Amino acid sequence: MPTNIIKASELHEIYSRSGVRLIDASWYMPADNINCREQFISQHIPGAVFFDIDQICDQSSELPHMLPSAAHFAHAVGELGISNDDELVIYDTSGLFSAARVWWMFQVFGHAKVRILDGGLPAWLAEGFAVEAGQPDIVERHFTPMFNHTKVINKVQMIANSESAECVVLDARSLARFEGSAPEPRPGLSSGHIPNSTSLPFNTLVNQGRLKSSSELREIFGALGIDHNTQVITTCGSGVTAAIISLALHEAGYGFHGLYDGAWVEWASSQDTTILTLPS
Repeated sequence: MPTNIIKASELHEIYSRSGVRLIDASWYMPADNINCREQFISQHIPGAVFFDIDQICDQSSELPHMLPSAAHFAHAVGELGISNDDELVIYDTSGLFSAARVWWMFQVFGHAKVRILDGGLPAWLAEGFAVEAGQPDIVERHFTPMFNHTKVINKVQMIANSESAECVVLDARSLARFEGSAPEPRPGLSSGHIPNSTSLPFNTLVNQGRLKSSSELREIFGALGIDHNTQVITTCGSGVTAAIISLALHEAGYGFHGLYDGAWVEWASSQDTTILTLPS
């Protein structure tokens, strides 16, 4: 399976070519109080556009940054100057955090030519490559979405799987939140985990802002009993870091993996779900 990761030196050779589009997908937890759009305006890779995870989402949902409709997504990315023919490279300012979420969104809507910058903006800067400031000049283009429903898991499917354990569920939150011994970052939300799920904190898959090697990832997944025949669902707090596990599964060469979009925010705030904790 071809890699969806591109190194800064490789990107530097192609980033100014016609048909290559760069996307800054930076996002932070609300408690971090960081304005990613202002951060983008102050510094970004030349030619990049800013993808706002909290705006390109289902605005009618009370849940944070839920996947938008195909029409909404197509209109929004078209306004960013992105078409189906473009080769996309996504990055964030953390190294690897939110870029995977946007990579997954493009996968959902049928765009195959999408990669993630290894190490994100920090890696680009470490190589001494140029950045620019200000708002980019964008020419609106047409994007036709092709929705892949197999990559999106809903609550009904998660409830069924919590009983059947047909798919392995990997939770990207911290082990303490999974166990229920640490609070959730969102006020009023119980910690704990979905029945028949397994803890796999996303930072175990990342080393200094870069996804670990394919062999290291296969070793991690193998220790959890995951092989090429395993069907996997990824989840997390709100659907962002779950995509890092999805990306890691892809890079390790594994097949089916859907992402539970409602994630823990939906599960823990619902009346028809079961929350498990581990004894203290």
